Amino acid sequence: MHSEIQPGKDAAPDWCVLEATDADLHAHNLRNWQQQYDQLSGGGFYGRIDELALSQLQIFHEYTSQALKQQCNVWPDSVWIGFSADGRDCRINGEQVAAEQLMVRPGDTEFQLLTPQQFDIYGIVVSREVLQRVADTTQLDWHGDRPAQVRVGWSRERLQALRYAMQRLLTPTHAGLSGHLQQDWLLGAVVDILQQPQVADDKPALARRRQVVARVQAYLQAQPLATPSVTDLCELTHVSRRTLQYCFEQVLGLSPLQYLRLMRLNAVRRLLLVGLEEGDTIAQLAARYGFWHAGQFSADYKGLFGEPPSATLARAGQ
Repeated sequence: MHSEIQPGKDAAPDWCVLEATDADLHAHNLRNWQQQYDQLSGGGFYGRIDELALSQLQIFHEYTSQALKQQCNVWPDSVWIGFSADGRDCRINGEQVAAEQLMVRPGDTEFQLLTPQQFDIYGIVVSREVLQRVADTTQLDWHGDRPAQVRVGWSRERLQALRYAMQRLLTPTHAGLSGHLQQDWLLGAVVDILQQPQVADDKPALARRRQVVARVQAYLQAQPLATPSVTDLCELTHVSRRTLQYCFEQVLGLSPLQYLRLMRLNAVRRLLLVGLEEGDTIAQLAARYGFWHAGQFSADYKGLFGEPPSATLARAGQ
């Protein structure tokens, strides 16, 4: 059980490594975040988080083996900065993040990440109080305003230096943050990043396509047992089948049918990990999510998660 990060008083550094073989269970291993992960690529999942926490500072390295859709929400009164550990692209809120860009989100604000297979990401979360104190001390121009940036650019050299610092801080021999200069440099870098100009949004056509996808996602979140057809989604979003296809392929890299199938399979998996209600069966649970052919459901499930649904159920409650 994690201890919570407490604002205010100094605390001894808390360093840990957590591993998981289920994407959504892995999502809950990052302390004080509210997250839900859906697996998008097929095969067994492995995830690892190396995390170092102080009273008002959290830094981590996260590795995930499979492509994921991540719904994320950082702890309140903080700012999160995330960046690829090796320069690989990902997406935040449907926007492509290039190798020399960083992602920025304020605490208590939900956002969505799409990450590829074999993905490594570094994250820094700092309380706004600490950032303001650093800015005042160093006379940097940051006034604690709610950061509007989603993507910001930084120089290649400085981003490489930041990656190197994170790598050192997240190894057992440096986990104590024994050198105050390292911590001060990291906090100063965060304040500097928050002053960088925002990367311009993508073209208006892509923004409209993101809105179409967001409307479908909001509907599915409000109606988790819904099994809409593509025609239903066209009526919901007031677009043609071709436009709906373009929207999903450009924003998520999936067709609407692929997306619906993957989200339903992930929903069934989450329930299997909790355990079935008395008198319920795997086939009945699958049918409630639109999988009426038990054999096809089992094959699809194993193809995505690398194990049959019965194996997932056997671990329920563990």
